Amino acid sequence: MKFICAFFSFLFFLACNTSSKEFGTIERTGPALDNIIAPGAKVEIIADGFEWTEGPVWIESKQMLLFSDIPNNAIYKWTETKGKELYLKPAGYTDTVQRGGETGSNGLAINKEGKLILCQHGNRQIAMMEADINNPEPVFKTIAGTWQSKKFNSPNDLALRSNGDIFFTDPPYGLEKNMDDPLKEIPFQGVYKTTADGHVKLLIDSITRPNGILLVNNEKSLIVANSDGEKPYWYMYDLDASDSLINPRIFYDPSAEEGAPDGMKADSKGNIYSTGPGGIWIFDQSAKLLGKIRIPGRVSNVALTTDEKTLFITADNYLLRVKMRE
Repeated sequence: MKFICAFFSFLFFLACNTSSKEFGTIERTGPALDNIIAPGAKVEIIADGFEWTEGPVWIESKQMLLFSDIPNNAIYKWTETKGKELYLKPAGYTDTVQRGGETGSNGLAINKEGKLILCQHGNRQIAMMEADINNPEPVFKTIAGTWQSKKFNSPNDLALRSNGDIFFTDPPYGLEKNMDDPLKEIPFQGVYKTTADGHVKLLIDSITRPNGILLVNNEKSLIVANSDGEKPYWYMYDLDASDSLINPRIFYDPSAEEGAPDGMKADSKGNIYSTGPGGIWIFDQSAKLLGKIRIPGRVSNVALTTDEKTLFITADNYLLRVKMRE
Protein backbone atom coordinates (compact mmCIF):
# COMPACT_ATOMS: atom_id res chain seq x y z
CA MET A 1 0.00 0.00 0.00
CA LYS A 2 2.86 2.37 0.85
CA PHE A 3 4.39 1.80 -2.60
CA ILE A 4 1.03 2.30 -4.36
CA CYS A 5 0.42 5.60 -2.56
CA ALA A 6 3.91 6.82 -3.37
CA PHE A 7 3.45 5.82 -7.01
CA PHE A 8 0.20 7.76 -7.41
CA SER A 9 1.70 10.75 -5.61
CA PHE A 10 4.53 10.65 -8.14
CA LEU A 11 2.06 10.57 -11.06
CA PHE A 12 0.17 13.50 -9.54
CA PHE A 13 3.40 15.44 -9.22
CA LEU A 14 4.19 14.78 -12.88
CA ALA A 15 0.76 15.90 -14.01
CA CYS A 16 1.10 19.15 -12.09
CA ASN A 17 4.68 19.97 -12.97
CA THR A 18 5.78 18.54 -16.31
CA SER A 19 4.12 21.27 -18.36
CA SER A 20 6.06 23.97 -16.50
CA LYS A 21 9.25 21.89 -16.61
CA GLU A 22 9.75 22.37 -12.86
CA PHE A 23 10.50 19.13 -11.07
CA GLY A 24 11.40 19.01 -7.40
CA THR A 25 11.86 21.24 -4.38
CA ILE A 26 14.83 22.58 -2.44
CA GLU A 27 14.99 22.02 1.33
CA ARG A 28 17.28 24.19 3.42
CA THR A 29 18.41 22.94 6.81
CA GLY A 30 19.97 26.33 7.54
CA PRO A 31 21.16 29.59 5.95
CA ALA A 32 24.48 28.07 4.79
CA LEU A 33 22.82 26.58 1.72
CA ASP A 34 21.96 30.11 0.53
CA ASN A 35 25.65 30.59 -0.27
CA ILE A 36 25.48 27.57 -2.63
CA ILE A 37 21.94 27.64 -4.01
CA ALA A 38 20.31 31.04 -4.19
CA PRO A 39 16.80 31.45 -2.77
CA GLY A 40 14.28 31.02 -5.55
CA ALA A 41 16.37 28.53 -7.55
CA LYS A 42 14.31 25.92 -9.39
CA VAL A 43 14.73 22.30 -10.45
CA GLU A 44 13.86 21.99 -14.12
CA ILE A 45 13.54 19.20 -16.68
CA ILE A 46 15.76 19.99 -19.65
CA ALA A 47 15.51 16.63 -21.48
CA ASP A 48 13.49 13.44 -21.18
CA GLY A 49 12.55 10.27 -23.05
CA PHE A 50 15.41 8.11 -21.79
CA GLU A 51 15.28 4.80 -19.91
CA TRP A 52 17.82 5.29 -17.10
CA THR A 53 20.23 8.22 -17.16
CA GLU A 54 23.62 8.15 -15.43
CA GLY A 55 27.23 9.29 -15.40
CA PRO A 56 26.99 13.00 -16.38
CA VAL A 57 30.18 14.92 -17.17
CA TRP A 58 30.43 18.60 -18.14
CA ILE A 59 32.88 19.59 -20.89
CA GLU A 60 33.59 23.28 -20.49
CA SER A 61 35.41 23.83 -23.79
CA LYS A 62 32.40 22.52 -25.71
CA GLN A 63 29.73 23.85 -23.36
CA MET A 64 28.13 20.42 -23.42
CA LEU A 65 27.09 17.71 -21.04
CA LEU A 66 27.57 14.04 -21.83
CA PHE A 67 25.56 11.38 -19.98
CA SER A 68 24.76 7.69 -20.28
CA ASP A 69 21.42 6.05 -21.01
CA ILE A 70 22.41 2.64 -19.71
CA PRO A 71 19.62 0.30 -20.95
CA ASN A 72 19.82 1.87 -24.43
CA ASN A 73 23.61 1.34 -24.58
CA ALA A 74 24.00 4.99 -25.59
CA ILE A 75 25.58 8.29 -24.58
CA TYR A 76 23.71 11.51 -25.21
CA LYS A 77 24.94 15.05 -25.25
CA TRP A 78 23.05 18.15 -24.17
CA THR A 79 23.75 21.76 -25.13
CA GLU A 80 21.82 24.93 -24.46
CA THR A 81 21.42 25.59 -28.18
CA LYS A 82 20.34 22.15 -29.41
CA GLY A 83 19.08 20.31 -26.35
CA LYS A 84 19.59 16.53 -26.36
CA GLU A 85 21.32 14.70 -29.21
CA LEU A 86 22.55 11.13 -29.57
CA TYR A 87 26.33 11.22 -29.11
CA LEU A 88 27.53 7.60 -29.18
CA LYS A 89 25.98 4.17 -29.66
CA PRO A 90 27.00 1.52 -28.71
CA ALA A 91 28.63 2.95 -25.61
CA GLY A 92 29.05 0.12 -23.12
CA TYR A 93 28.63 -3.17 -24.97
CA THR A 94 30.17 -3.86 -28.37
CA ASP A 95 29.98 -7.66 -28.69
CA THR A 96 27.71 -9.20 -31.31
CA VAL A 97 26.27 -11.75 -28.86
CA GLN A 98 22.82 -10.61 -27.79
CA ARG A 99 22.31 -10.27 -24.05
CA GLY A 100 20.01 -8.55 -21.61
CA GLY A 101 20.68 -6.44 -18.56
CA GLU A 102 22.12 -2.96 -18.22
CA THR A 103 24.72 -3.12 -20.99
CA GLY A 104 25.54 0.53 -21.57
CA SER A 105 28.15 2.86 -20.21
CA ASN A 106 27.70 4.27 -16.71
CA GLY A 107 30.20 6.70 -15.17
CA LEU A 108 31.98 9.04 -17.60
CA ALA A 109 34.97 11.35 -17.23
CA ILE A 110 37.36 13.39 -19.34
CA ASN A 111 41.05 12.81 -18.68
CA LYS A 112 43.76 15.48 -18.81
CA GLU A 113 44.42 14.63 -22.47
CA GLY A 114 40.79 15.39 -23.32
CA LYS A 115 39.82 11.77 -23.91
CA LEU A 116 36.51 10.25 -22.84
CA ILE A 117 36.89 7.60 -20.13
CA LEU A 118 33.97 5.20 -19.62
CA CYS A 119 32.77 2.62 -17.14
CA GLN A 120 31.38 0.01 -19.51
CA HIS A 121 28.83 -2.34 -17.99
CA GLY A 122 28.45 -4.68 -20.94
CA ASN A 123 32.16 -4.88 -21.81
CA ARG A 124 32.95 -5.09 -18.08
CA GLN A 125 35.88 -2.71 -18.21
CA ILE A 126 37.26 0.78 -17.78
CA ALA A 127 37.85 2.02 -21.31
CA MET A 128 38.91 5.06 -23.30
CA MET A 129 37.20 6.15 -26.49
CA GLU A 130 39.97 6.33 -29.06
CA ALA A 131 38.22 8.92 -31.24
CA ASP A 132 38.29 12.64 -30.53
CA ILE A 133 35.36 13.90 -28.44
CA ASN A 134 34.31 16.09 -31.38
CA ASN A 135 33.92 13.08 -33.68
CA PRO A 136 32.83 10.18 -31.46
CA GLU A 137 33.13 6.60 -32.67
CA PRO A 138 32.49 3.36 -30.73
CA VAL A 139 36.12 2.27 -30.81
CA PHE A 140 37.53 1.70 -27.34
CA LYS A 141 40.86 0.97 -25.74
CA THR A 142 40.79 -1.14 -22.58
CA ILE A 143 42.42 0.57 -19.62
CA ALA A 144 41.47 -2.09 -17.05
CA GLY A 145 39.36 -5.18 -17.66
CA THR A 146 40.53 -7.75 -15.12
CA TRP A 147 41.85 -8.22 -11.61
CA GLN A 148 44.12 -11.24 -11.11
CA SER A 149 43.03 -12.48 -14.56
CA LYS A 150 39.34 -12.39 -13.56
CA LYS A 151 36.90 -10.14 -15.41
CA PHE A 152 35.31 -7.33 -13.47
CA ASN A 153 31.60 -7.50 -12.66
CA SER A 154 30.52 -4.21 -14.29
CA PRO A 155 32.52 -1.07 -13.50
CA ASN A 156 30.02 1.50 -12.35
CA ASP A 157 31.49 4.86 -11.38
CA LEU A 158 34.91 6.45 -11.37
CA ALA A 159 36.98 9.30 -9.98
CA LEU A 160 40.05 10.60 -11.82
CA ARG A 161 43.06 11.76 -9.85
CA SER A 162 45.18 14.62 -11.19
CA ASN A 163 48.11 12.25 -11.92
CA GLY A 164 45.90 10.09 -14.19
CA ASP A 165 45.00 7.34 -11.73
CA ILE A 166 41.41 6.10 -11.87
CA PHE A 167 39.51 4.97 -8.77
CA PHE A 168 36.40 2.95 -9.58
CA THR A 169 33.66 0.74 -8.15
CA ASP A 170 32.57 -2.66 -9.45
CA PRO A 171 29.09 -3.76 -8.31
CA PRO A 172 27.14 -6.46 -10.21
CA TYR A 173 24.42 -4.25 -11.69
CA GLY A 174 25.54 -4.63 -15.30
CA LEU A 175 25.51 -8.43 -15.19
CA GLU A 176 22.40 -9.88 -16.75
CA LYS A 177 21.49 -11.87 -13.63
CA ASN A 178 23.20 -9.57 -11.15
CA MET A 179 24.71 -11.49 -8.21
CA ASP A 180 23.49 -14.82 -9.61
CA ASP A 181 24.98 -14.38 -13.06
CA PRO A 182 27.00 -17.47 -14.08
CA LEU A 183 29.54 -15.20 -15.79
CA LYS A 184 30.43 -13.45 -12.54
CA GLU A 185 34.11 -14.25 -11.94
CA ILE A 186 34.94 -12.18 -8.85
CA PRO A 187 33.07 -13.27 -5.71
CA PHE A 188 32.97 -9.80 -4.13
CA GLN A 189 32.09 -6.25 -5.22
CA GLY A 190 35.35 -4.34 -5.18
CA VAL A 191 36.71 -0.82 -5.14
CA TYR A 192 39.87 -0.49 -7.24
CA LYS A 193 42.54 1.87 -8.45
CA THR A 194 44.09 1.60 -11.87
CA THR A 195 46.93 3.57 -13.32
CA ALA A 196 46.58 4.93 -16.84
CA ASP A 197 48.69 2.01 -18.11
CA GLY A 198 46.32 -0.55 -16.55
CA HIS A 199 48.04 -1.62 -13.30
CA VAL A 200 45.09 -2.55 -11.06
CA LYS A 201 45.07 -2.50 -7.28
CA LEU A 202 42.18 -3.80 -5.15
CA LEU A 203 41.45 -1.26 -2.42
CA ILE A 204 38.60 -2.95 -0.54
CA ASP A 205 36.34 -5.98 -1.04
CA SER A 206 33.94 -5.71 1.91
CA ILE A 207 31.48 -3.04 0.71
CA THR A 208 28.33 -4.84 -0.35
CA ARG A 209 27.30 -2.57 -3.27
CA PRO A 210 29.99 0.04 -3.94
CA ASN A 211 28.63 2.62 -6.34
CA GLY A 212 29.39 6.35 -6.41
CA ILE A 213 33.01 7.30 -5.69
CA LEU A 214 34.70 10.61 -4.96
CA LEU A 215 38.19 11.87 -4.14
CA VAL A 216 38.19 14.65 -1.53
CA ASN A 217 40.55 16.44 0.85
CA ASN A 218 43.05 17.33 -1.90
CA GLU A 219 42.86 13.74 -3.19
CA LYS A 220 43.97 12.37 0.18
CA SER A 221 40.62 10.77 1.04
CA LEU A 222 38.01 8.66 -0.71
CA ILE A 223 34.24 8.50 -0.25
CA VAL A 224 32.33 5.46 -1.52
CA ALA A 225 28.53 5.33 -1.67
CA ASN A 226 27.01 1.96 -0.84
CA SER A 227 23.79 1.48 -2.81
CA ASP A 228 22.60 -1.29 -0.50
CA GLY A 229 19.29 -0.61 1.22
CA GLU A 230 20.46 -2.67 4.21
CA LYS A 231 23.67 -0.62 4.61
CA PRO A 232 22.94 2.65 2.80
CA TYR A 233 26.04 4.53 3.94
CA TRP A 234 28.57 6.91 2.55
CA TYR A 235 31.88 5.36 3.66
CA MET A 236 35.03 7.44 3.95
CA TYR A 237 38.70 6.41 4.00
CA ASP A 238 42.07 8.10 3.93
CA LEU A 239 44.75 7.09 1.43
CA ASP A 240 48.22 6.29 2.74
CA ALA A 241 51.45 6.67 0.79
CA SER A 242 50.84 3.41 -1.09
CA ASP A 243 47.16 4.23 -1.74
CA SER A 244 45.90 1.68 0.75
CA LEU A 245 42.71 2.67 2.55
CA ILE A 246 43.13 3.63 6.21
CA ASN A 247 41.01 5.23 8.93
CA PRO A 248 37.66 3.80 7.78
CA ARG A 249 34.53 5.56 9.00
CA ILE A 250 30.96 6.37 7.98
CA PHE A 251 30.82 9.81 6.41
CA TYR A 252 27.03 9.91 6.76
CA ASP A 253 24.20 7.51 7.56
CA PRO A 254 20.91 8.37 5.78
CA SER A 255 19.10 5.20 6.84
CA ALA A 256 16.30 7.13 8.55
CA GLU A 257 14.91 7.52 5.01
CA GLU A 258 14.15 4.77 2.52
CA GLY A 259 16.68 4.47 -0.27
CA ALA A 260 20.44 4.49 -0.75
CA PRO A 261 23.19 6.78 -2.08
CA ASP A 262 24.64 6.69 -5.58
CA GLY A 263 26.76 9.12 -7.62
CA MET A 264 28.34 12.31 -6.26
CA LYS A 265 30.59 15.27 -7.03
CA ALA A 266 32.38 17.95 -4.99
CA ASP A 267 32.92 21.64 -5.65
CA SER A 268 36.12 23.64 -5.14
CA LYS A 269 35.12 24.55 -1.57
CA GLY A 270 34.71 20.91 -0.57
CA ASN A 271 30.92 20.85 -0.59
CA ILE A 272 29.57 17.47 -1.69
CA TYR A 273 26.49 16.92 -3.86
CA SER A 274 25.34 13.31 -3.69
CA THR A 275 22.33 11.38 -4.80
CA GLY A 276 20.61 9.71 -1.89
CA PRO A 277 17.18 8.81 -0.53
CA GLY A 278 14.64 11.19 -2.05
CA GLY A 279 17.00 13.28 -4.16
CA ILE A 280 20.29 15.18 -3.79
CA TRP A 281 21.97 15.57 -0.39
CA ILE A 282 24.34 18.49 0.01
CA PHE A 283 27.09 18.34 2.66
CA ASP A 284 30.00 20.51 3.62
CA GLN A 285 33.42 18.85 3.89
CA SER A 286 32.86 18.03 7.57
CA ALA A 287 29.74 15.96 6.67
CA LYS A 288 27.30 18.58 7.94
CA LEU A 289 24.06 18.32 5.98
CA LEU A 290 23.29 21.71 4.42
CA GLY A 291 20.13 20.80 2.56
CA LYS A 292 18.46 18.57 0.01
CA ILE A 293 17.04 18.82 -3.47
CA ARG A 294 13.91 16.69 -3.28
CA ILE A 295 13.16 14.88 -6.53
CA PRO A 296 10.36 12.36 -7.14
CA GLY A 297 11.48 8.98 -8.45
CA ARG A 298 15.05 7.65 -8.57
CA VAL A 299 18.14 9.80 -8.89
CA SER A 300 21.51 8.49 -10.04
CA ASN A 301 24.24 11.11 -10.39
CA VAL A 302 25.22 14.77 -10.72
CA ALA A 303 27.66 17.05 -12.54
CA LEU A 304 28.77 20.63 -11.95
CA THR A 305 29.68 23.22 -14.54
CA THR A 306 33.19 24.61 -14.27
CA ASP A 307 31.98 27.89 -12.73
CA GLU A 308 29.98 25.80 -10.22
CA LYS A 309 26.83 27.82 -10.84
CA THR A 310 24.83 25.00 -12.43
CA LEU A 311 24.13 21.48 -11.20
CA PHE A 312 22.98 18.80 -13.65
CA ILE A 313 21.12 15.76 -12.29
CA THR A 314 20.42 12.43 -13.97
CA ALA A 315 17.19 11.03 -12.58
CA ASP A 316 15.29 8.07 -13.97
CA ASN A 317 14.32 8.98 -17.57
CA TYR A 318 15.12 12.67 -17.13
CA LEU A 319 17.98 15.13 -17.29
CA LEU A 320 17.47 17.91 -14.75
CA ARG A 321 19.17 21.23 -14.10
CA VAL A 322 19.40 23.58 -11.15
CA LYS A 323 20.76 27.05 -11.88
CA MET A 324 22.14 27.53 -8.39
CA ARG A 325 23.44 31.08 -8.87
CA GLU A 326 23.48 33.68 -11.62
